[in-house]
Amino acid sequence: MTTYTPDPAHTITNAASLRGLYEPTHTLAIQKCQDRLGPHAQDFIRRSPFLCIGTQSADGRADVSPRGDPSGFVRILDEQTLAIPDRPGNNRLDTLANIIANPNVGLLFIIPGFDDTLRVNGEALLVTDPDLLATMEVSGRVPKLAIVVKVREVFMHCAKAFRRSHLWDPAHFQDRREMPSLVKIILDETSGAPADQDAQRKLDDDLEEAYRKSMY
Repeated sequence: MTTYTPDPAHTITNAASLRGLYEPTHTLAIQKCQDRLGPHAQDFIRRSPFLCIGTQSADGRADVSPRGDPSGFVRILDEQTLAIPDRPGNNRLDTLANIIANPNVGLLFIIPGFDDTLRVNGEALLVTDPDLLATMEVSGRVPKLAIVVKVREVFMHCAKAFRRSHLWDPAHFQDRREMPSLVKIILDETSGAPADQDAQRKLDDDLEEAYRKSMY
């Protein structure tokens, strides 16, 4: 595969050129942005079992991470404050380290079956308040910390992306077996996956067992 290098004549490098490509946004798209969580936004968050959180490092490198739990896992502390439990992961701590370096975060809340989403932007802190963490206990396990977000901007996002992608339509679901397992993908790209199928299945089974033991 050859490296793609865009022609400078066909790149957008300033806001005026960007705006010139599109029609002006309509008034409602501007007015819908709020600085606090209204009742509908709160209801959406309580229903959501999944979100993505976008962060940036001190030098501007972007990252996005998925977070999921049973519906209502994100705590609404007040109209401008959310708390997200930090569950066990791979301990890379990309999101958490980024928040320390740059507290600005973007959240995208998703509800299965809903085509519209909720976007929340704000500033985050890493909090170890034991009283707060106790409210986030699952299966007897309390998270080590919570990501507390001070809401600066909140608005509903339209359904176009989800409808274009047919995300919830079973007729468009793909067969996971058509791609290698997660373990094989990682090993293929690093130290090399075992050629022996039994050894590969053992690695896959070990991952599933790790999921069962370390979910919380």
